[in-house]
Amino acid sequence: MHNNFTANICIEASPATQNQAGLGRYTLNLIKNLLLCNSDYNYSVSYNDSNNAIIPPELDPIKHYASGLSNHWWRLLNVLTYTNKNLISTHYQGIDIFHSTGHLLPKLDNVRTVFTLHDLIPLLYPSYHKTLNRMFLRVMMPIFLRKADAIIAVSNNTKKDAIKHTNIDQSKIVVIPEAVSPSFHNITDELHLDYVRNKYKLPKRFILCVSTIEPRKNHTTLLSAFERLQSDHPDLVLALAGRLGWLYEPILKQIESSSSRHNIRLLGQVSDRDIPALLSAATIFAFPSVYEGFGLPPLEAMACATPVVCSNTSSLPEVVGKAALMCDPFTIEAWHTQLNKLLLDKSLQDKHSKIGLSHSKKFSWNSVAIATSQLYAKLLQ
Repeated sequence: MHNNFTANICIEASPATQNQAGLGRYTLNLIKNLLLCNSDYNYSVSYNDSNNAIIPPELDPIKHYASGLSNHWWRLLNVLTYTNKNLISTHYQGIDIFHSTGHLLPKLDNVRTVFTLHDLIPLLYPSYHKTLNRMFLRVMMPIFLRKADAIIAVSNNTKKDAIKHTNIDQSKIVVIPEAVSPSFHNITDELHLDYVRNKYKLPKRFILCVSTIEPRKNHTTLLSAFERLQSDHPDLVLALAGRLGWLYEPILKQIESSSSRHNIRLLGQVSDRDIPALLSAATIFAFPSVYEGFGLPPLEAMACATPVVCSNTSSLPEVVGKAALMCDPFTIEAWHTQLNKLLLDKSLQDKHSKIGLSHSKKFSWNSVAIATSQLYAKLLQ
């Protein structure tokens, strides 16, 4: 790269402008921290469905490549670039690197590409996706991965899955773990904690789960374990925070027919402003997910000094280390045992609160941005 050359790097921002839960948080935090840590490049963002986009203020100062196309038509256009790369190249005129953060990669002319691989759920657990989404990603994900010049896997487990299940060159995969936003911290002000408890109608003691309501997140096991806890903890509440995703109807039916339904709270999507206080107020954070590409919510709970019980599958053991209690996602008795153990032992709660808080500090967005920037530099050589 010549000294007087400033590379133009365009990052796909649709997950952030469409508020897509985990992918949205990853995308926004990555862009924010790249802008803070690296002035060597000219950054821009790309997004579609611009008429409905919610643009975070952090993106205002940089160039936007916006399209009014809906997700359906935007996906189709991106796929068609593999038969005619000129279809979209003029839209991205002047960029040197395109970074896909939302599992969608167009074929571009004379542009280096980076693909963040969050997970391989469409290939490993196809039943956890809507039919059209599943068909699209099962066909296109391996093509995107083969086409990308570099792949960021968000965990070693995701890298391992990619090598095992797709025909890609493993030398182009680099592992860059996700991180905890500084907004997640332990809130100890009792007035603030009381405010959030009152707002969401929660008692002093409650178990919290933050995740989209969908089959992969496995609320079913948690609900069954919670029912068993009720005889020993009749005043305990289970709070489920997160928007309704897809195939959620059986979960809602299980709640309606549960013997503990009066102690279960569906909070819906909680505002970013309230989540740190809600996590800090919780007695235990429970995360029974079947599969995660990374698994950020347990780390966010740890950053708020809340003890965590999570599944022992996929990437979660490498993410939480020894800072959480873990169990098989489908063994209800194991979940009952671990949750009950924490509820009955304040010293164990304090121990996991302390080690979890320390563990969460190992993951910073500044480190993610530096590693990503170094990958860009390597591609530009």
